[in-house]
Amino acid sequence: MFSGLDRLVQPVNEPATRFDYDLFVIGAGSGGVRAARISAGHGATVAIAEEHRVGGTCVIRGCVPKKLLIYAAHFAEDLNSASQFGWDVRDPVFRWEKLRDRVSAEVGRLEGLYAENLNRNKVQIFTERASIVGPNTLRLSSGRELSAAKILIATGARPVRPQFPGSEFSITSNEVFDLHALPKRIVIVGGGYIGNEFAGMFNAFGVKVTVLSRSNTILRGYDEQITNRLLEIAKHKGIEFHFGVQVEKITQENNGSFQVELSDGSHLPADQVLFATGRRPNVEGLGLSDVGVALNDRDAIEVDADNQTSVGGIYAVGDVTDRVQLTPVAIREGHAFADTVFGNKPTRVDYDCIPSAVFSSPPIAAVGMTEATARKRFADVRTYIADFRPMMNVLAERNERALYKLVVDATTNVVVGLHMIGPDAPEILQAAAIAVKARLTKAAFDETIALHPSMAEELVLFK
Repeated sequence: MFSGLDRLVQPVNEPATRFDYDLFVIGAGSGGVRAARISAGHGATVAIAEEHRVGGTCVIRGCVPKKLLIYAAHFAEDLNSASQFGWDVRDPVFRWEKLRDRVSAEVGRLEGLYAENLNRNKVQIFTERASIVGPNTLRLSSGRELSAAKILIATGARPVRPQFPGSEFSITSNEVFDLHALPKRIVIVGGGYIGNEFAGMFNAFGVKVTVLSRSNTILRGYDEQITNRLLEIAKHKGIEFHFGVQVEKITQENNGSFQVELSDGSHLPADQVLFATGRRPNVEGLGLSDVGVALNDRDAIEVDADNQTSVGGIYAVGDVTDRVQLTPVAIREGHAFADTVFGNKPTRVDYDCIPSAVFSSPPIAAVGMTEATARKRFADVRTYIADFRPMMNVLAERNERALYKLVVDATTNVVVGLHMIGPDAPEILQAAAIAVKARLTKAAFDETIALHPSMAEELVLFK
Protein backbone atom coordinates (compact mmCIF):
# COMPACT_ATOMS: atom_id res chain seq x y z
CA MET A 1 0.00 0.00 0.00
CA PHE A 2 1.33 3.42 -0.90
CA SER A 3 1.95 6.15 1.65
CA GLY A 4 2.22 9.90 1.31
CA LEU A 5 5.01 11.27 -0.86
CA ASP A 6 7.11 14.41 -0.85
CA ARG A 7 8.76 15.76 -3.93
CA LEU A 8 12.03 14.14 -2.92
CA VAL A 9 11.84 10.47 -3.87
CA GLN A 10 14.67 8.09 -2.95
CA PRO A 11 14.83 4.96 -5.17
CA VAL A 12 16.67 2.01 -3.68
CA ASN A 13 20.48 2.16 -4.23
CA GLU A 14 20.16 5.28 -6.39
CA PRO A 15 20.81 8.94 -5.75
CA ALA A 16 17.89 11.11 -4.67
CA THR A 17 15.63 12.00 -7.57
CA ARG A 18 13.72 15.26 -7.77
CA PHE A 19 10.62 15.46 -9.93
CA ASP A 20 8.77 18.46 -11.29
CA TYR A 21 5.56 17.23 -9.67
CA ASP A 22 4.41 14.65 -7.17
CA LEU A 23 1.46 13.91 -9.43
CA PHE A 24 0.70 14.54 -13.08
CA VAL A 25 -2.87 13.83 -14.21
CA ILE A 26 -3.70 13.27 -17.88
CA GLY A 27 -7.33 14.23 -18.43
CA ALA A 28 -9.40 16.87 -16.64
CA GLY A 29 -12.71 15.07 -16.46
CA SER A 30 -14.61 14.20 -13.31
CA GLY A 31 -12.18 11.55 -12.03
CA GLY A 32 -9.01 13.43 -12.94
CA VAL A 33 -10.16 16.72 -11.46
CA ARG A 34 -11.21 15.08 -8.19
CA ALA A 35 -7.91 13.20 -7.92
CA ALA A 36 -5.90 16.34 -8.65
CA ARG A 37 -7.79 18.49 -6.17
CA ILE A 38 -7.73 15.99 -3.30
CA SER A 39 -4.07 15.11 -3.89
CA ALA A 40 -3.18 18.80 -3.76
CA GLY A 41 -5.18 19.08 -0.55
CA HIS A 42 -2.98 16.35 0.90
CA GLY A 43 0.06 18.51 0.15
CA ALA A 44 1.15 17.06 -3.19
CA THR A 45 2.40 19.26 -6.01
CA VAL A 46 0.02 18.54 -8.89
CA ALA A 47 -0.33 19.32 -12.59
CA ILE A 48 -3.10 18.30 -14.97
CA ALA A 49 -3.21 18.25 -18.77
CA GLU A 50 -6.39 18.50 -20.85
CA GLU A 51 -6.36 18.77 -24.64
CA HIS A 52 -10.04 19.61 -24.99
CA ARG A 53 -12.03 21.40 -22.27
CA VAL A 54 -11.78 21.16 -18.49
CA GLY A 55 -14.72 19.18 -17.11
CA GLY A 56 -14.58 16.15 -19.37
CA THR A 57 -17.48 14.22 -20.86
CA CYS A 58 -19.94 14.76 -18.02
CA VAL A 59 -19.73 18.54 -17.92
CA ILE A 60 -18.95 19.34 -21.55
CA ARG A 61 -20.76 16.75 -23.70
CA GLY A 62 -22.52 14.31 -21.39
CA CYS A 63 -24.61 14.20 -18.25
CA VAL A 64 -24.92 17.94 -17.59
CA PRO A 65 -25.91 19.28 -21.05
CA LYS A 66 -28.00 16.16 -21.68
CA LYS A 67 -29.94 16.64 -18.45
CA LEU A 68 -30.61 20.28 -19.37
CA LEU A 69 -32.05 19.16 -22.72
CA ILE A 70 -34.19 16.59 -20.93
CA TYR A 71 -35.52 19.27 -18.57
CA ALA A 72 -36.54 21.21 -21.68
CA ALA A 73 -38.24 18.13 -23.11
CA HIS A 74 -40.36 17.74 -19.96
CA PHE A 75 -42.03 21.06 -20.67
CA ALA A 76 -43.64 19.58 -23.79
CA GLU A 77 -45.81 17.22 -21.74
CA ASP A 78 -46.30 19.72 -18.92
CA LEU A 79 -47.55 22.40 -21.29
CA ASN A 80 -49.86 19.90 -22.92
CA SER A 81 -51.25 18.93 -19.51
CA ALA A 82 -51.49 22.47 -18.16
CA SER A 83 -54.99 23.10 -19.47
CA GLN A 84 -56.30 20.26 -17.29
CA PHE A 85 -54.97 22.15 -14.29
CA GLY A 86 -56.68 25.39 -15.22
CA TRP A 87 -53.91 27.07 -17.19
CA ASP A 88 -54.61 28.64 -20.58
CA VAL A 89 -51.34 28.10 -22.46
CA ARG A 90 -52.00 28.87 -26.07
CA ASP A 91 -49.81 27.90 -29.01
CA PRO A 92 -46.45 27.37 -27.25
CA VAL A 93 -43.47 27.48 -29.62
CA PHE A 94 -40.23 25.60 -29.05
CA ARG A 95 -36.99 27.18 -30.30
CA TRP A 96 -34.13 24.70 -30.45
CA GLU A 97 -31.54 27.35 -31.22
CA LYS A 98 -32.31 29.26 -28.02
CA LEU A 99 -32.10 26.10 -25.89
CA ARG A 100 -28.88 24.98 -27.60
CA ASP A 101 -27.18 28.31 -27.00
CA ARG A 102 -28.38 28.57 -23.40
CA VAL A 103 -27.07 25.08 -22.64
CA SER A 104 -23.76 25.91 -24.32
CA ALA A 105 -23.42 29.04 -22.17
CA GLU A 106 -24.09 27.05 -19.00
CA VAL A 107 -21.48 24.47 -19.99
CA GLY A 108 -19.00 27.28 -20.49
CA ARG A 109 -19.81 28.67 -17.05
CA LEU A 110 -19.28 25.27 -15.42
CA GLU A 111 -16.00 24.77 -17.28
CA GLY A 112 -14.79 28.04 -15.81
CA LEU A 113 -15.75 26.91 -12.31
CA TYR A 114 -13.85 23.64 -12.71
CA ALA A 115 -10.72 25.50 -13.84
CA GLU A 116 -11.14 28.02 -11.03
CA ASN A 117 -11.42 25.21 -8.49
CA LEU A 118 -8.18 23.63 -9.74
CA ASN A 119 -6.39 26.98 -9.63
CA ARG A 120 -7.65 27.61 -6.11
CA ASN A 121 -6.09 24.31 -5.06
CA LYS A 122 -2.78 25.26 -6.74
CA VAL A 123 -3.08 22.63 -9.47
CA GLN A 124 -1.20 23.72 -12.59
CA ILE A 125 -3.29 23.31 -15.75
CA PHE A 126 -1.76 22.55 -19.14
CA THR A 127 -4.28 23.04 -21.96
CA GLU A 128 -2.62 20.59 -24.32
CA ARG A 129 -2.19 16.88 -24.88
CA ALA A 130 0.22 14.89 -22.73
CA SER A 131 1.71 11.47 -23.40
CA ILE A 132 3.91 9.18 -21.33
CA VAL A 133 7.47 8.67 -22.56
CA GLY A 134 8.90 6.95 -19.48
CA PRO A 135 7.86 5.65 -16.04
CA ASN A 136 8.14 9.17 -14.61
CA THR A 137 8.31 11.31 -17.75
CA LEU A 138 5.65 13.03 -19.84
CA ARG A 139 5.79 15.01 -23.05
CA LEU A 140 3.33 17.78 -23.86
CA SER A 141 2.21 18.38 -27.44
CA SER A 142 4.33 21.55 -27.40
CA GLY A 143 7.37 19.31 -27.00
CA ARG A 144 8.08 20.20 -23.40
CA GLU A 145 9.03 17.29 -21.13
CA LEU A 146 8.05 17.10 -17.46
CA SER A 147 8.64 14.57 -14.71
CA ALA A 148 6.36 13.28 -11.97
CA ALA A 149 6.67 10.79 -9.15
CA LYS A 150 3.20 9.46 -9.96
CA ILE A 151 1.15 9.61 -13.16
CA LEU A 152 -2.62 9.22 -13.25
CA ILE A 153 -4.45 8.53 -16.51
CA ALA A 154 -8.04 9.80 -16.51
CA THR A 155 -8.72 10.31 -20.21
CA GLY A 156 -12.24 8.84 -20.19
CA ALA A 157 -13.98 7.31 -23.18
CA ARG A 158 -15.63 8.42 -26.39
CA PRO A 159 -18.71 7.32 -28.35
CA VAL A 160 -18.30 4.45 -30.79
CA ARG A 161 -19.23 5.08 -34.42
CA PRO A 162 -18.93 1.93 -36.57
CA GLN A 163 -17.31 2.22 -39.98
CA PHE A 164 -19.46 1.28 -43.00
CA PRO A 165 -20.45 2.93 -46.29
CA GLY A 166 -21.91 6.33 -45.45
CA SER A 167 -21.02 6.26 -41.76
CA GLU A 168 -19.52 9.72 -42.17
CA PHE A 169 -23.06 11.08 -42.48
CA SER A 170 -23.94 9.98 -38.95
CA ILE A 171 -23.31 11.72 -35.62
CA THR A 172 -22.73 10.61 -32.03
CA SER A 173 -23.86 12.04 -28.70
CA ASN A 174 -20.89 14.42 -28.86
CA GLU A 175 -22.40 16.33 -31.76
CA VAL A 176 -26.04 16.40 -30.59
CA PHE A 177 -25.51 19.50 -28.48
CA ASP A 178 -24.31 21.53 -31.47
CA LEU A 179 -27.00 20.68 -34.03
CA HIS A 180 -27.71 23.66 -36.25
CA ALA A 181 -31.41 22.79 -36.32
CA LEU A 182 -33.71 20.02 -35.17
CA PRO A 183 -34.20 17.24 -37.73
CA LYS A 184 -37.73 16.29 -38.70
CA ARG A 185 -36.81 12.58 -38.62
CA ILE A 186 -34.02 10.92 -36.66
CA VAL A 187 -32.84 7.32 -36.60
CA ILE A 188 -31.13 6.41 -33.33
CA VAL A 189 -28.90 3.34 -33.45
CA GLY A 190 -28.58 1.68 -30.05
CA GLY A 191 -31.03 0.47 -27.40
CA GLY A 192 -28.94 1.44 -24.38
CA TYR A 193 -29.42 4.30 -21.97
CA ILE A 194 -28.02 7.00 -24.28
CA GLY A 195 -30.23 5.93 -27.17
CA ASN A 196 -33.38 5.83 -25.06
CA GLU A 197 -32.64 9.15 -23.39
CA PHE A 198 -32.22 10.95 -26.71
CA ALA A 199 -35.22 9.12 -28.16
CA GLY A 200 -37.49 10.52 -25.46
CA MET A 201 -35.98 13.98 -25.76
CA PHE A 202 -36.28 14.28 -29.55
CA ASN A 203 -39.78 12.82 -29.46
CA ALA A 204 -40.86 15.51 -27.00
CA PHE A 205 -39.41 18.18 -29.31
CA GLY A 206 -41.66 16.93 -32.12
CA VAL A 207 -39.09 14.89 -34.06
CA LYS A 208 -40.11 11.59 -35.64
CA VAL A 209 -37.93 9.03 -33.80
CA THR A 210 -36.95 5.51 -34.84
CA VAL A 211 -34.73 3.39 -32.58
CA LEU A 212 -32.70 0.48 -33.94
CA SER A 213 -31.30 -2.30 -31.73
CA ARG A 214 -29.23 -5.24 -32.88
CA SER A 215 -30.56 -7.28 -29.91
CA ASN A 216 -34.19 -8.15 -29.21
CA THR A 217 -34.56 -5.78 -26.28
CA ILE A 218 -33.61 -2.40 -24.85
CA LEU A 219 -31.54 -1.51 -21.79
CA ARG A 220 -29.84 -4.83 -21.16
CA GLY A 221 -29.00 -5.23 -17.50
CA TYR A 222 -32.12 -3.48 -16.23
CA ASP A 223 -35.11 -5.39 -14.86
CA GLU A 224 -37.22 -6.77 -17.69
CA GLN A 225 -40.57 -5.60 -16.31
CA ILE A 226 -39.25 -2.06 -16.05
CA THR A 227 -37.81 -1.99 -19.57
CA ASN A 228 -40.98 -3.51 -20.99
CA ARG A 229 -42.96 -0.70 -19.39
CA LEU A 230 -40.68 1.92 -20.97
CA LEU A 231 -41.02 0.22 -24.35
CA GLU A 232 -44.81 0.22 -24.02
CA ILE A 233 -44.91 3.92 -23.09
CA ALA A 234 -42.40 4.94 -25.75
CA LYS A 235 -44.38 3.21 -28.48
CA HIS A 236 -47.56 4.90 -27.26
CA LYS A 237 -45.78 8.23 -27.66
CA GLY A 238 -44.99 7.42 -31.27
CA ILE A 239 -41.40 6.19 -31.05
CA GLU A 240 -40.77 3.29 -33.43
CA PHE A 241 -38.46 0.39 -32.58
CA HIS A 242 -36.75 -2.11 -34.90
CA PHE A 243 -35.05 -5.07 -33.22
CA GLY A 244 -32.45 -7.52 -34.50
CA VAL A 245 -31.13 -5.16 -37.16
CA GLN A 246 -27.96 -3.20 -37.91
CA VAL A 247 -27.17 -0.34 -40.27
CA GLU A 248 -25.46 -1.53 -43.44
CA LYS A 249 -25.28 1.70 -45.39
CA ILE A 250 -26.31 5.37 -45.32
CA THR A 251 -26.93 7.19 -48.60
CA GLN A 252 -27.43 10.93 -48.90
CA GLU A 253 -30.26 12.13 -51.13
CA ASN A 254 -30.14 15.22 -53.36
CA ASN A 255 -32.22 17.20 -50.86
CA GLY A 256 -29.74 16.51 -48.06
CA SER A 257 -31.80 13.82 -46.31
CA PHE A 258 -30.65 10.20 -45.92
CA GLN A 259 -31.71 6.67 -46.71
CA VAL A 260 -30.66 4.18 -44.02
CA GLU A 261 -30.24 0.63 -45.33
CA LEU A 262 -30.70 -2.07 -42.69
CA SER A 263 -29.37 -5.61 -42.43
CA ASP A 264 -32.85 -7.03 -43.09
CA GLY A 265 -32.97 -5.28 -46.46
CA SER A 266 -35.39 -2.52 -45.43
CA HIS A 267 -34.76 1.21 -45.77
CA LEU A 268 -35.58 4.11 -43.46
CA PRO A 269 -35.71 7.79 -44.44
CA ALA A 270 -33.96 10.17 -42.02
CA ASP A 271 -32.71 13.71 -41.67
CA GLN A 272 -30.22 12.68 -38.99
CA VAL A 273 -28.66 9.39 -37.90
CA LEU A 274 -27.36 9.18 -34.33
CA PHE A 275 -25.14 6.33 -33.13
CA ALA A 276 -25.47 5.46 -29.44
CA THR A 277 -23.75 2.07 -29.49
CA GLY A 278 -21.38 2.26 -26.56
CA ARG A 279 -18.16 4.05 -25.63
CA ARG A 280 -14.50 3.21 -26.19
CA PRO A 281 -11.69 4.06 -23.72
CA ASN A 282 -9.38 6.88 -24.85
CA VAL A 283 -6.00 5.12 -24.81
CA GLU A 284 -4.58 6.05 -28.21
CA GLY A 285 -1.54 8.29 -28.38
CA LEU A 286 -0.75 8.12 -24.67
CA GLY A 287 2.44 6.09 -25.11
CA LEU A 288 1.07 3.21 -23.03
CA SER A 289 2.62 0.39 -25.05
CA ASP A 290 6.00 2.11 -25.00
CA VAL A 291 6.14 2.00 -21.21
CA GLY A 292 4.39 -1.36 -20.81
CA VAL A 293 0.96 -0.36 -19.49
CA ALA A 294 -1.29 -3.38 -20.10
CA LEU A 295 -4.71 -3.16 -21.74
CA ASN A 296 -7.49 -5.73 -21.45
CA ASP A 297 -9.48 -7.32 -24.28
CA ARG A 298 -11.73 -4.23 -24.44
CA ASP A 299 -8.70 -1.96 -24.97
CA ALA A 300 -9.19 -0.49 -21.51
CA ILE A 301 -6.35 0.05 -19.03
CA GLU A 302 -6.00 -2.83 -16.59
CA VAL A 303 -5.79 -1.74 -12.96
CA ASP A 304 -5.87 -3.40 -9.57
CA ALA A 305 -8.11 -2.54 -6.62
CA ASP A 306 -5.89 0.48 -5.87
CA ASN A 307 -6.09 1.84 -9.44
CA GLN A 308 -2.48 0.79 -10.12
CA THR A 309 -1.62 -0.23 -13.69
CA SER A 310 0.89 -2.91 -14.66
CA VAL A 311 3.64 -0.26 -14.39
CA GLY A 312 4.67 0.98 -10.96
CA GLY A 313 3.86 4.64 -10.41
CA ILE A 314 1.28 4.82 -13.22
CA TYR A 315 -2.40 4.70 -12.25
CA ALA A 316 -5.75 5.04 -14.01
CA VAL A 317 -9.32 5.89 -12.98
CA GLY A 318 -12.66 6.43 -14.64
CA ASP A 319 -14.02 5.31 -17.99
CA VAL A 320 -10.56 4.65 -19.43
CA THR A 321 -10.50 1.54 -17.19
CA ASP A 322 -14.01 0.49 -18.34
CA ARG A 323 -14.97 -0.86 -14.92
CA VAL A 324 -18.21 1.07 -14.37
CA GLN A 325 -18.74 3.94 -16.81
CA LEU A 326 -20.52 6.35 -14.48
CA THR A 327 -19.39 9.82 -13.44
CA PRO A 328 -19.92 9.30 -9.68
CA VAL A 329 -17.82 6.13 -9.88
CA ALA A 330 -14.96 7.98 -11.59
CA ILE A 331 -15.14 10.67 -8.90
CA ARG A 332 -15.04 8.06 -6.14
CA GLU A 333 -12.09 6.31 -7.81
CA GLY A 334 -10.17 9.58 -8.15
CA HIS A 335 -10.78 10.41 -4.49
CA ALA A 336 -9.73 6.91 -3.36
CA PHE A 337 -6.54 7.18 -5.40
CA ALA A 338 -5.64 10.52 -3.80
CA ASP A 339 -6.36 9.34 -0.27
CA THR A 340 -4.39 6.13 -0.78
CA VAL A 341 -1.32 7.52 -2.51
CA PHE A 342 -0.99 10.96 -0.96
CA GLY A 343 -3.27 11.05 2.08
CA ASN A 344 -1.93 8.02 3.95
CA LYS A 345 -5.54 6.80 4.11
CA PRO A 346 -5.75 3.53 2.14
CA THR A 347 -9.14 3.54 0.44
CA ARG A 348 -10.80 1.24 -2.07
CA VAL A 349 -14.03 1.76 -3.98
CA ASP A 350 -16.94 -0.55 -3.20
CA TYR A 351 -18.55 -1.42 -6.53
CA ASP A 352 -21.42 -3.36 -4.99
CA CYS A 353 -24.93 -1.96 -5.16
CA ILE A 354 -24.25 1.10 -7.35
CA PRO A 355 -27.46 3.01 -8.16
CA SER A 356 -28.05 4.03 -11.76
CA ALA A 357 -30.62 5.96 -13.76
CA VAL A 358 -31.86 6.29 -17.32
CA PHE A 359 -33.28 9.75 -17.99
CA SER A 360 -35.73 8.40 -20.50
CA SER A 361 -39.34 9.53 -20.74
CA PRO A 362 -40.40 8.54 -18.10
CA PRO A 363 -37.09 7.96 -16.28
CA ILE A 364 -35.85 4.67 -14.86
CA ALA A 365 -33.84 4.20 -11.66
CA ALA A 366 -32.39 1.02 -10.18
CA VAL A 367 -30.16 -0.31 -7.45
CA GLY A 368 -29.12 -3.84 -6.57
CA MET A 369 -30.15 -7.07 -8.25
CA THR A 370 -32.78 -7.56 -10.89
CA GLU A 371 -35.30 -10.31 -10.27
CA ALA A 372 -33.55 -12.55 -12.80
CA THR A 373 -30.16 -12.08 -11.12
CA ALA A 374 -31.61 -12.65 -7.65
CA ARG A 375 -33.27 -15.92 -8.68
CA LYS A 376 -29.88 -17.21 -9.84
CA ARG A 377 -28.30 -16.21 -6.53
CA PHE A 378 -30.88 -17.14 -3.88
CA ALA A 379 -32.99 -20.23 -3.19
CA ASP A 380 -36.16 -18.25 -2.59
CA VAL A 381 -36.99 -14.79 -3.97
CA ARG A 382 -40.08 -12.67 -3.49
CA THR A 383 -41.01 -9.63 -5.52
CA TYR A 384 -43.40 -6.84 -4.66
CA ILE A 385 -44.98 -4.62 -7.30
CA ALA A 386 -46.59 -1.19 -7.18
CA ASP A 387 -48.25 -0.44 -10.52
CA PHE A 388 -50.10 2.87 -10.37
CA ARG A 389 -51.03 6.03 -12.23
CA PRO A 390 -49.35 9.08 -10.65
CA MET A 391 -51.82 11.65 -9.35
CA MET A 392 -50.64 14.28 -11.83
CA ASN A 393 -51.30 11.93 -14.74
CA VAL A 394 -54.83 11.22 -13.51
CA LEU A 395 -55.90 14.87 -13.60
CA ALA A 396 -53.96 15.46 -16.81
CA GLU A 397 -55.90 12.57 -18.38
CA ARG A 398 -52.70 10.72 -19.28
CA ASN A 399 -52.82 6.93 -18.99
CA GLU A 400 -49.08 6.55 -18.39
CA ARG A 401 -48.45 4.33 -15.35
CA ALA A 402 -45.48 4.12 -12.98
CA LEU A 403 -44.04 0.79 -11.87
CA TYR A 404 -41.99 0.14 -8.72
CA LYS A 405 -40.50 -3.28 -7.97
CA LEU A 406 -38.90 -4.57 -4.77
CA VAL A 407 -36.76 -7.74 -4.95
CA VAL A 408 -36.32 -9.60 -1.64
CA ASP A 409 -34.24 -12.57 -0.52
CA ALA A 410 -37.10 -14.48 1.10
CA THR A 411 -34.77 -16.46 3.38
CA THR A 412 -33.41 -13.37 5.15
CA ASN A 413 -36.14 -10.86 4.18
CA VAL A 414 -33.33 -8.51 3.02
CA VAL A 415 -34.18 -6.17 0.15
CA VAL A 416 -31.61 -6.94 -2.57
CA GLY A 417 -32.99 -4.82 -5.41
CA LEU A 418 -35.22 -1.86 -6.14
CA HIS A 419 -36.32 -0.89 -9.65
CA MET A 420 -38.52 2.01 -10.70
CA ILE A 421 -39.98 3.73 -13.73
CA GLY A 422 -42.03 6.86 -13.34
CA PRO A 423 -41.81 10.62 -12.76
CA ASP A 424 -38.82 11.62 -10.61
CA ALA A 425 -37.73 7.99 -10.19
CA PRO A 426 -34.00 8.90 -9.95
CA GLU A 427 -34.68 11.55 -7.30
CA ILE A 428 -36.68 9.06 -5.22
CA LEU A 429 -34.25 6.18 -5.65
CA GLN A 430 -31.16 8.04 -4.41
CA ALA A 431 -32.46 7.99 -0.83
CA ALA A 432 -33.95 4.51 -1.15
CA ALA A 433 -30.59 3.21 -2.42
CA ILE A 434 -29.16 3.85 1.04
CA ALA A 435 -31.64 1.35 2.46
CA VAL A 436 -30.71 -1.30 -0.12
CA LYS A 437 -26.99 -0.67 0.38
CA ALA A 438 -27.49 -1.01 4.15
CA ARG A 439 -29.22 -4.37 3.58
CA LEU A 440 -32.41 -3.35 5.32
CA THR A 441 -35.25 -5.85 5.40
CA LYS A 442 -38.69 -5.66 3.86
CA ALA A 443 -39.98 -5.28 7.43
CA ALA A 444 -37.99 -2.04 7.80
CA PHE A 445 -39.75 -0.68 4.71
CA ASP A 446 -43.12 -1.82 6.08
CA GLU A 447 -42.53 -0.18 9.46
CA THR A 448 -41.79 3.22 7.88
CA ILE A 449 -44.80 5.55 7.83
CA ALA A 450 -45.77 6.81 4.40
CA LEU A 451 -45.34 10.41 3.31
CA HIS A 452 -48.75 11.14 1.78
CA PRO A 453 -49.66 12.07 -0.88
CA SER A 454 -46.51 11.27 -2.79
CA MET A 455 -45.28 8.76 -5.34
CA ALA A 456 -42.43 7.81 -3.01
CA GLU A 457 -44.88 6.47 -0.41
CA GLU A 458 -45.41 3.44 -2.65
CA LEU A 459 -41.98 2.22 -1.44
CA VAL A 460 -43.38 1.56 2.04
CA LEU A 461 -46.81 0.30 0.96
CA PHE A 462 -45.74 -2.81 -0.99
CA LYS A 463 -48.05 -5.76 -0.36
